[in-house]
Amino acid sequence: PARSPSRLVLALGKPSRLVRLASSRAPLFSPEKKHHQSLAPRPFVPKKMQALSFATIPGAIARGGARGRKATVSARRGAVRTVRAAAEAPAAAVEASEVDFAKYIAEKNAAIEQALSDSVPAAMYPERLHESMRYSLLAGGKRIRPCLCVAACELMGGTMETAMPTACALEMIHTMSLIHDDLPSMDNDDFRRGKPTNHKVYGEEMAILAGDALLSHAFEYIGRNTPKSVPAERTLRVIVDVGKCVGSEGLVGGQVVDIMSEGADADEVTLETLKYIHAHKTGALLEVSVTSGAILAGAKEEDVVRLGKYAQLIGLAFQVVDDILDCTATSEELGKTAGKDVAVGKATYPSLVGLEESRKIADDLIKEAKALLSEYDQKKAAPLIGLADYIGNRKN
Repeated sequence: PARSPSRLVLALGKPSRLVRLASSRAPLFSPEKKHHQSLAPRPFVPKKMQALSFATIPGAIARGGARGRKATVSARRGAVRTVRAAAEAPAAAVEASEVDFAKYIAEKNAAIEQALSDSVPAAMYPERLHESMRYSLLAGGKRIRPCLCVAACELMGGTMETAMPTACALEMIHTMSLIHDDLPSMDNDDFRRGKPTNHKVYGEEMAILAGDALLSHAFEYIGRNTPKSVPAERTLRVIVDVGKCVGSEGLVGGQVVDIMSEGADADEVTLETLKYIHAHKTGALLEVSVTSGAILAGAKEEDVVRLGKYAQLIGLAFQVVDDILDCTATSEELGKTAGKDVAVGKATYPSLVGLEESRKIADDLIKEAKALLSEYDQKKAAPLIGLADYIGNRKN
């Protein structure tokens, strides 16, 4: 049977109840096992959410009278203040982590943008092709994948310089997927990141070839530019993992199922199908962004696996939020055409379980992802924690 890159299996017994299971799959690349491994589902039990409760003081109620009523009111006020403080604390923590992430992005972005610009020369023949490649690669964006790669590498004791070639390669692959996704034969979008899409500027033929060139250049860039101080086996493993996440068992596989699901009857596209699409089309590249950074830094296998699980969770959360934004945000806010999913009959989380349940699913995924980082130095893990919060609260 075909291997699925996803560990998560989502099933809804009721619209208001989320049950999360996990299927065990081998890492993208396993040094010990060269052959495909079977998928034997294993239950994954998430941490139970702690419930906050309070009670009025029994003695105050029993005593009665003005004094008793005063004590009761005081107890209630104290309880309300306790609940309010408890409710505000997580929100403040999320805001603080997003501030840390914004600061991290500001520190790294200039270096990432310069490295991306240097990775594809402007004045190389044929100039039109390289101009088209640079047009989309340097069109801005959040640079989430490069930042994930660098942050994971630094968390595991590596440096930005070690991770940067792979970080750039991952953004090249992501850009390729956007160029091809926008084509008339795919999503047929006219705008991306607030600018005309590549095929609108350079034509369909050039857009296709620019995407192809970025994809092949990505692998060359990892092999050629990763510092020689990194052991060759680590670099090779990263190349294998990146190649796997892009192909039929990753991004392309997810895209194919996405296309096949368009316009299908409601009973033909289940939540499981949608989970598969998101885990492959979006999650696989986010996962390898994290694991490759850890591998380059020389992380232990248990850390690579744990960080891979973190990335899978935020990858699925990213796409759930994307589904929500497609039907709640404007085209100006998104920088691309809003409402496209509904227009072409795509199955989305809101269409299957509703907006409110979709938001709960995204929140739960973010909480689980952050819980996996609790074993690490929280200062070093702050960028990854902040990124998880950012994904949960992003507006475009």
